[in-house]
Amino acid sequence: MSNAPTTNEGLRGRARRLAESSRFNQAIAAVIVVNAITLGLETSETAMEAAGDLLVAIDRTALGIFVVELLIKLFAYRLSFFTKGWNVFDFLIVGISLVPASGNLSVLRSLRILRALRLLSVVPTMRRVVQALFSAIPGMFSIIAVLFLVFYISAVMATKLFGSHPDPNMQEWFGTIGQSMYSLFQIMTLESWSMGIVRPTMEIFPHAWAFFVPFIVITSFAVLNLFIAIIVGAMQGQHDAERAEQEADIRRAQQQEQEAVTRELAGLRAEIAALRDAVERSS
Repeated sequence: MSNAPTTNEGLRGRARRLAESSRFNQAIAAVIVVNAITLGLETSETAMEAAGDLLVAIDRTALGIFVVELLIKLFAYRLSFFTKGWNVFDFLIVGISLVPASGNLSVLRSLRILRALRLLSVVPTMRRVVQALFSAIPGMFSIIAVLFLVFYISAVMATKLFGSHPDPNMQEWFGTIGQSMYSLFQIMTLESWSMGIVRPTMEIFPHAWAFFVPFIVITSFAVLNLFIAIIVGAMQGQHDAERAEQEADIRRAQQQEQEAVTRELAGLRAEIAALRDAVERSS
C-alpha cells in the first residue's frame, strides 16, 4: 500500500514527459490538420457520396484522440491543468465537440471546425503570435480611440460640407453622421475611394480634395501603421521575454550544476579528512 503514491507519482511523471514531448505535440498537430481537412471535405456533397463513412470515422477518431490527450494532461497536471489559459482553451474546444449535435443543438456541428484553432496552442510559433497580439491589445485600444476621434470629427465635417447638397449621391454618402462614417471607412480602406466617392464629390465640390487627401494620409498611412508598430513591438517584447526566460533557465541549470559539484567536492574533502584521521590513529 505504501508504494501506491510513489507509483502514481511515477505515472504522472511519465504522463507529463509524454505531454511535453515534441513528438507528441507534433502528432497532435498532424491530427488537427487532418481533422480540419476532413471537416472541410464534409461540406462537399461529392466527397460525402464517395467517402462519407470514412470522413465521419476519421472525425470520430480524431475526437477520441483529443479526449485521450486531455485525459493524459489532466492526469499529469491535475488541477494545475486549468491554471494555463491554453489548456482551458483546448478543454473548451474539445468539450464543445462532445456536446450531442442533434435536434435544437444541430448548429453545434458547424462548431467542430473550431478544433482547427487548437493549432494555436500546439504550434509554438503560432502561440507566440497570439500571445503577442493579446499583449498588444491595451495599446491597440488607445489607437482605436484616436482613430474613432478622427473619424467622428471627419464625419461631422463631411456631413456639414457635403451632406446638405440635394444630389442623391451626396445624401447617400454624407447625409448623416453614420453614413459619413461608413463612407469615410470605405475611403480609408482605399476600396473604390477615388472613382467611387471622391471624384464624384469633386465634380460638385471642386476643392473636396483638400478634405479627403489629409484624411487618407492621417488614417491609412499614419494611424493604421501605428497598429503595425504596436503589434511588431509586442512580438519583439514576447521574443525578448522568452529569451530572458531561456537564459534564466540556463543560469539556474548552471547554478544547480555548480552546487552539485560543490557538494561533491565537500564530500570528497570529508572523506579525505576521515581517511587522514584513520591513518593518524593507526600510526
